[in-house]
Amino acid sequence: MPDSVEAWFQREILCHEAALVRFLARQLPGPADVQDVRHDVYVRVLEAAGRERPRSPRAFLFTVARNILIDRARRNAIVPMDSLEDLESSTVLKDEVTPERQASNQEELQRLSRLLRQLPDRCREVVWMRRVENLPQKVIARRLNIAEATVEKHLVRGIRLLADAFHGPERPDGD
Repeated sequence: MPDSVEAWFQREILCHEAALVRFLARQLPGPADVQDVRHDVYVRVLEAAGRERPRSPRAFLFTVARNILIDRARRNAIVPMDSLEDLESSTVLKDEVTPERQASNQEELQRLSRLLRQLPDRCREVVWMRRVENLPQKVIARRLNIAEATVEKHLVRGIRLLADAFHGPERPDGD
């Protein structure tokens, strides 16, 4: 019987965390950025492993990290936001939001809210604090009096449960 994605992740990916953090720290300006990108890397790795486990987990982990860093650099280079006034004066976003799109977005938000309420208590707290309140994992760990690794575990589990509930679970064997 194949092990779960979570067991695979803990065994094959988390053992490289120190090296990943060092790599990201060399590329990013601050510790909060390192934690944010590390989290994004873990989410992408988990999502991909849910579909198909990579043959070289370490190489895959660092490829995902590099790609996220490239995406960030492109985004920062292409869309520099100098001030909020520039964004407010732009009509591009306003023109694309149709009443149908607004209704669809509202329905998705209500569905996500219902799904969030269904998460286990600690997962819900951690996901809310990280994704809504945008608190660093270190702060969440301190507030909840748990280890940062536990925060990461709850965050990964909560996001996985939300993604599965929202989009449907993906099977690694392709059935």
